[in-house]
Amino acid sequence: MMPGSPCHTVLPQLMRTPAWENACHDRRRPRVERMLRRALDVAGALAGLVASVPLLVGCGLWIKVVDGGPIFYRQWRVGRDGWLFPIYKVRTMRLAAEAAGEARFASDTDPRILPGCGWMRKSHVDELPQFWNILRGEMCLVGPRPERPEIVEQLRGSVRGFERRLAVRPGLTGLAQVRNGYTNNLAGSRRKLAYDLRYLRRRSLWGDVTLVLQTAPKVWDRSAL
Repeated sequence: MMPGSPCHTVLPQLMRTPAWENACHDRRRPRVERMLRRALDVAGALAGLVASVPLLVGCGLWIKVVDGGPIFYRQWRVGRDGWLFPIYKVRTMRLAAEAAGEARFASDTDPRILPGCGWMRKSHVDELPQFWNILRGEMCLVGPRPERPEIVEQLRGSVRGFERRLAVRPGLTGLAQVRNGYTNNLAGSRRKLAYDLRYLRRRSLWGDVTLVLQTAPKVWDRSAL
């Protein structure tokens, strides 16, 4: 995809797959629940952005000292129903980290990670700019994490039922992140899918609030590593 392309571009391969119709789709939820969920997302995203400003400023200054490059970067991710949207993150890897053009999972000891930036990835501080994606309506506070189109294509052929995660808008956190944590291999992706499908079957507004509250100590523990 070329820079500047519309953010809501459909992946034809995914749109031809009706798997999400068999799951608990966003648009099939009661209207009142959808309105309350959106209000919670907006309030949480605004509070998160305000609270994260000092931390993002500190991270940005460190990145400028380390290599002088841009602080933020944008990647295309797959959202609800297979629509693409740009996700925003703090840059923790070297410039041209994927110069070969091949998307791949990152590891804790990845040599592409900038010095002193590993803790940002472990604590998911690099994900904080996605509060902006939540305000734009492309993401929620809670839901399956959005994957890159290239990774989705890899997992579709290896992890059965993977497309069912696309029944809802992706989230900043979710059941898979709280229970399973980050994964960078096929076996971990299967476990993560199991948690995502469990979340879809039992999805509720109170459950989302609970997952948000459970995420905070997880982030604190990882930031101390």
